[in-house]
Amino acid sequence: MKWLLVCAALLPFASTANMLNNNNEPNRPGYNPSSQRMQQQMQTQQQQQQLKLRQDQQQQSQQLQRKVQEQRNSASQRVLQSQPGNATSPPVQQNTN
Repeated sequence: MKWLLVCAALLPFASTANMLNNNNEPNRPGYNPSSQRMQQQMQTQQQQQQLKLRQDQQQQSQQLQRKVQEQRNSASQRVLQSQPGNATSPPVQQNTN
């Protein structure tokens, strides 16, 4: 008896899910082209945002790598200048990546 009550309670949800699944088919009742367009626009916008995020992360990573390389070069110059007998320091090659 409880099983029958549970099935009866879930029946409206099953029909709603079926209607939502049929939104892509124009010959079916419940097809809504504006809803389909909106969903596609949202997916496109999400893809664009993810691409922008990846580009921003890559740019930040490159900036961080440059900054770390500059700090290494600066530290190397200070060490070389602090060595006794070095009046001038040799040029430090910078990484051009």
